[in-house]
Amino acid sequence: MSAHYAVLVVAKAPVPGLAKTRLCPPATPAQAAELAAAALLDTLDAVLATPGTVPVVALTGELQAAARSTELRAMLRRCTLIPQHGKDFAERLVHAHADTAVATGGLPVLQLGMDTPQITPALLHATADLLRRDQAVLGPAEDGGWWALALRDPGRARALGGVPMSRPDTGALTRKALESAGLRTATATRLSDVDTMRDAELVARKAPGGRFAAALRTVHAR
Repeated sequence: MSAHYAVLVVAKAPVPGLAKTRLCPPATPAQAAELAAAALLDTLDAVLATPGTVPVVALTGELQAAARSTELRAMLRRCTLIPQHGKDFAERLVHAHADTAVATGGLPVLQLGMDTPQITPALLHATADLLRRDQAVLGPAEDGGWWALALRDPGRARALGGVPMSRPDTGALTRKALESAGLRTATATRLSDVDTMRDAELVARKAPGGRFAAALRTVHAR
């Protein structure tokens, strides 16, 4: 089966003390890193199970110091791995889309983070399928940001340059930037992503059988 689009996961190595620090307390730095690693592994499970896609991971950070490093390395060997580069997160996203286009021969790109381990292959397919009608798709997050961005032409990610990230209005500003660039932008399913412990509990209830939910149960068992 030929690939129809690339799924780009923008990820940070889950290193204790650097990953998911807003979960501490009640989580310890090591437990927060375990939660981040579990979220990334669950995300990659869903991506790798989605037919008709090329899995790409844009990674930053020291993987050898990460939680679940061996398991992550095994999973990443099944993906095309590219480094993140750029002076800020918006610029790194622009470069990640451009590098994914080069690596995949210009396929449309569905970009995700590693904070929505409740995603499923069906949801990824439904989100990317909106590109049949529109030029871009934005998946809003409950905190005002976004969890997914799909672009029929990944070069149009240039519109993200200068958009402030990790703010309550990032989703609205991203949509404005896309539409100002002339892109018809569809809206995908709204999801909670994991920033706080309350978010983590909501997400774990959506996917109780995943690694993330199991890691969260370990935190609560302390």
